[in-house]
Amino acid sequence: MTKKNSAPAKRVPAAVFIFGVVSFLTDVSSDMIYPLLPVFLTETLGAGQGFVGLVEGFAESTAALFMLLSGLWADRVKDRTKLILSGYSLSAFTKPLVAFAMNPWVVLFVRCADRIGKGVRTSPRDALIADSVTPDMRGRAFGLQRSLDHAGAVTGPVLATILLTFWIDDLRHLFLAAVIPGFLAVLLIAWKVREVSAEKRKAPSARVNLHPPSGKLRIYLCILFLFILGCSSDAFLLLRASQLGVPHAWMPILWLVLNFVKALTTMPLGALSDRLGRRRVILMGWMVYTLVYIGFAFAQTPVHAWILFACYGLFYGFTEGGERAILADYAGEGSRGEAYGWYYFVVGMAALPASVIFGFVWQSFGAQTAFLMGASLAAAASILLALFLFFVPSAPRQDSGVQ
Repeated sequence: MTKKNSAPAKRVPAAVFIFGVVSFLTDVSSDMIYPLLPVFLTETLGAGQGFVGLVEGFAESTAALFMLLSGLWADRVKDRTKLILSGYSLSAFTKPLVAFAMNPWVVLFVRCADRIGKGVRTSPRDALIADSVTPDMRGRAFGLQRSLDHAGAVTGPVLATILLTFWIDDLRHLFLAAVIPGFLAVLLIAWKVREVSAEKRKAPSARVNLHPPSGKLRIYLCILFLFILGCSSDAFLLLRASQLGVPHAWMPILWLVLNFVKALTTMPLGALSDRLGRRRVILMGWMVYTLVYIGFAFAQTPVHAWILFACYGLFYGFTEGGERAILADYAGEGSRGEAYGWYYFVVGMAALPASVIFGFVWQSFGAQTAFLMGASLAAAASILLALFLFFVPSAPRQDSGVQ
């Protein structure tokens, strides 16, 4: 006769898995394009590194503004799925239009339109995921969604490489083909995604609250802002890899390695934040980021680029599940859309100066100076997060994993 020593592990709801599949398809579409976009901008359209930073900075800041607005709106609508569907639809049908770009400014316009779609969908989606699971599963749920997202980012470059090798010889045709998985994602949302039941969700607020978050959420977001100032666009890592001698034909595979590590580590490390504490796991990720940027500053060979890209994937594994879970922990019911909106707004507002400054520092003083600048800011933010962890007490353990 056997004795049960523990309760069976809870299963992640089907709704979370559906969002994961949607993210998978969307990232297949995005990452058929993104790894090749810096090369397309600089070599086909003649843009400089500074303009690459401008494109990425404005694109992410545009997304951040709409993430804030959609997050605030998500707390006062009965059905958040309409916002989610419209956001995914806009991105799916605009991002392939980069194929028609004849100058760099068209790419800037298309990237901003794509990021508006991302902004409209992301905060309501994350709030819906948070409301779909119990507090002690949030790290695992967001880890699953992010893992499938990264699996799409693995599949996209592989598909792009196969198409470029055997069937397509023009990047513009490849960009047009990226509309197909994006369209499938939109169909899946319309068919399967539904709002959570009224019992699981607090009644929507009647007014929009424009006040910034308070308490621990505000402290965390202020520290995060400093960290993001040291985070350049990943497009610069691809440019650095090219500078180190990685052939253009291998860029999608290099991007695949990064996203393979993300996909492999995000769910287990997100679940780790449910047990060890959000802030501790996030701090580990920030320390990895600092070391990776120091590595990029002193790298000299293509082998260094491959190793650093793999290590960089660990940064995402440590942070993505825990970061999204800690927002729900600190925000409480009825204001999670607002919390996610402010989070993405802070990230995006820091991303604009981060990418622009990084690009111009690189162009003026070289890659080593730019990467060491990013590492220094990340290290300063890590110290502040460590102080936050050890000197600001955690809340009563109503939500598992709040640290």
